[in-house]
Amino acid sequence: MSNEQTTNPNLIIAVGTQVVTQIEIKSSNGEVKFPRGAVGVVVKAPVDNHHAYRVRFPNGVEESLKRVDFAVHKHYQREGMERDQLAEYNLYEHVIYRCVVGSRAYGLDEAGADTDRRGIYLPPAELHWSLYGVPEQLENHETQESYWEMQKFIALALQANPNILECLYTPLVETVTPLAQELLDMRNIFLSRLIYQTYNGYVMSQFKKLNQHIQNQGTIKWKHAMHLIRLLLSGITVLNDGFVPVNVDTHRERLLAIRRGEVAWEEIDAWRVALHKQFDAALVATKLPERPDYEQANAFLVKARRSVV
Repeated sequence: MSNEQTTNPNLIIAVGTQVVTQIEIKSSNGEVKFPRGAVGVVVKAPVDNHHAYRVRFPNGVEESLKRVDFAVHKHYQREGMERDQLAEYNLYEHVIYRCVVGSRAYGLDEAGADTDRRGIYLPPAELHWSLYGVPEQLENHETQESYWEMQKFIALALQANPNILECLYTPLVETVTPLAQELLDMRNIFLSRLIYQTYNGYVMSQFKKLNQHIQNQGTIKWKHAMHLIRLLLSGITVLNDGFVPVNVDTHRERLLAIRRGEVAWEEIDAWRVALHKQFDAALVATKLPERPDYEQANAFLVKARRSVV
C-alpha cells in the first residue's frame, strides 16, 4: 500500500504507512523499549483519531500509539528542511519588482474591485544554491499578491505568457529596483510572433470550453468571455505596434457590457471571429521577429544571479 499521505492531521493514516515515533515507548516498569525516532509500520488503523493505532516495529513487537505519538516518515524527512527555510528567510523581502495588474491596470475596474499585485523576486544566492532550493512563485491569496522567481519569470516571458507580459507593460508600478528597471528597459526582447500562437490558441481553446459550458450548464461565464476578447485586442496591438496595451480604456464600455451580460452571446462570438481575422492580418504584416531574444534574456539572468552573490 502506498506511503503517500497528506499532512492533514485529521485524516486516518493508512495501514502499511511507515511512521516515526515522536515519543519514547516504555514498558510497564519504565524501561525504554523504543527511543524517540524509531521507525515502524501501521498494521491497524482506527476509525477516528481519538483511538489508537497499532504500529509494528522491526523486531516484530507491536505497540498502540495515538496519532500525536508519531509522524509519517516521509513528512518527517522533509520537515527539517522546510521548517529551517521558512524560519531563516522572508522571501518577500527579496521582491525587486511589484506592479498592479488586473482590472485596475486594464481600466476596467468598478467600485469594490480588488487590487492584484504581481512581480519578481530575486532570492539570495546562498539559498538558491542550497539544499532547500527556492519556490518558483510566492503567493498570498489574502493580499492578492504573487511574485515569480526571476528565472521562472523570464522563462514565462520568453513563452509569451500574457500575464507575464502584462507585468512588464502595466502603467501601475509600485516597486522597481535598478536591476528591475534594466529588465523593463529591455522588455521588447520578449515580443515576437510567438504571441500569435500563444494568445490566439488560448482564446480558441477557451471559447470552445465556454461553448461546452453553455451547452452543459446553460449559463455563460461573462467575465471570462470579456477577458478573452480583451486578450485578442491586446495581441493584435502587440503585432501591429510592438508593445503590450495593458490599459484598454478605448474598449471599456463594450467590454464591461459583456461582463454585465448585456451583449448577446452570438454578438460576442462574432466579434471574436472578426478579431481572429485581424490577428491573422497582423501576423502577416508584423515586424516582430520569429522568436524572442533568448541570448539577451539569458545574459540578463546571469547578471541578476551574479548581483546577489
